[in-house]
Amino acid sequence: MAEMLELGEKISILAGAAKYDASCASSGSEGRHGKTGEGGFGSTFAAGVCHSWTEDGRCVSLLKVLFSNVCRFDCAYCVNRSSADVKRSSFTVRELVDLTIEFYKRNYIEGLFLSSGIFADPDIVMEKLIEVAKTLRTEAGFGAYIHLKIIPGAGERLIREAGIWADRLSVNIELPTDKSLQHLAPQKSGRVILGAMGDFSALNSQFEEDRRRSRFSPSGKNSAPLFAPAGQSTQLIVGASAEDDRTIVNLSSSLYRKFALRRVYYSAFTPVGRGYGKSDSRLPDIAFPPLIREHRLYQADWLLRFYHFSAGEILDEDSAFLDPHIDPKTAWALKHMDWFPIEINRASYEELLRVPGIGAKSARRIIETRRSRSIDLDGLRRLGAVMKRARYFVSAGGRFLERPEDPARIRRILADQDGAGLQLPLFEF
Repeated sequence: MAEMLELGEKISILAGAAKYDASCASSGSEGRHGKTGEGGFGSTFAAGVCHSWTEDGRCVSLLKVLFSNVCRFDCAYCVNRSSADVKRSSFTVRELVDLTIEFYKRNYIEGLFLSSGIFADPDIVMEKLIEVAKTLRTEAGFGAYIHLKIIPGAGERLIREAGIWADRLSVNIELPTDKSLQHLAPQKSGRVILGAMGDFSALNSQFEEDRRRSRFSPSGKNSAPLFAPAGQSTQLIVGASAEDDRTIVNLSSSLYRKFALRRVYYSAFTPVGRGYGKSDSRLPDIAFPPLIREHRLYQADWLLRFYHFSAGEILDEDSAFLDPHIDPKTAWALKHMDWFPIEINRASYEELLRVPGIGAKSARRIIETRRSRSIDLDGLRRLGAVMKRARYFVSAGGRFLERPEDPARIRRILADQDGAGLQLPLFEF
């Protein structure tokens, strides 16, 4: 009984210590039964002790814990920093393996998200995380989703091994500039963090080439192993340092381009002192996390990844911050009223993506439907367009719901319609 209580206390401490890391999502992987062999268990496709959202909007449950909250680093914004007065604990590899299996079998979770404080040399910490994943795969036959954190400073050999056993890897860039990182987390290095991202990208390309070659081998069998099939992600803390939104959006765009990241996650800075008081003179003295700003950055990120916007279109040199009252796509449209109205029966896919209220899915439906018939405004609504936004920016066969003649009036009507402050991006905006 005492042992169970001790483990329960560890779970409470190390799950609570992991809650500030937003960079977990379980989409993009096909499961590991081919690797673990017959008799394994676990699926990455079940819909559904942290809740995360996949890119297609499904809710999944992950066991989200730290291996240890003991940390040598003293990052000002981190609740687990070395100077923090918090209870410290660490799992053993066997405890985490058994815990994951039991939680999965009881249908509490659909996968594992595992990070850790830097309690020793980065290679030693990384080896512990890898050992957990490898044991789950090889001894327990665990085929469900595993997300491991790359510990900055860990060698390329360990990143390679981590990618063999995990579905996704991530290394948190944390702050938008190296200057802010040196100010708030002087023991971390932007060069080392970006180096780990580069190592992942190089390894991923190498593994993909090996798999391509094996497909065309005389045997015709694809014998090369998978490498982190769900890719890599990172996290940026929003509001702990002084950078504006344009800096953040430009950085995210650069990371997607250089390292082919699957996701950049944005985490509104949460004051880490007692209650919501000021905890460090280097940190902003705020009462609550800037959730609206986080929300707008997620929407801007959506424009980068799925709507073919460039960073300079979302925020130009005259705009440092995203508008807190309207989504960034509508903000762009109101600045470019000469683009509108868009005639939905003739517009290209790229043009449709620029219309507020028409998302990628509804744009594809429009293109498909008009191959056989023309679309009127009622039909546009049935195809999934959000007409409370789109009505000001489209025509159908020359007909309008409202002509786009007064940007200021449209802005007043549309301001805050999307429930700003939510932590999830809207998919059709």
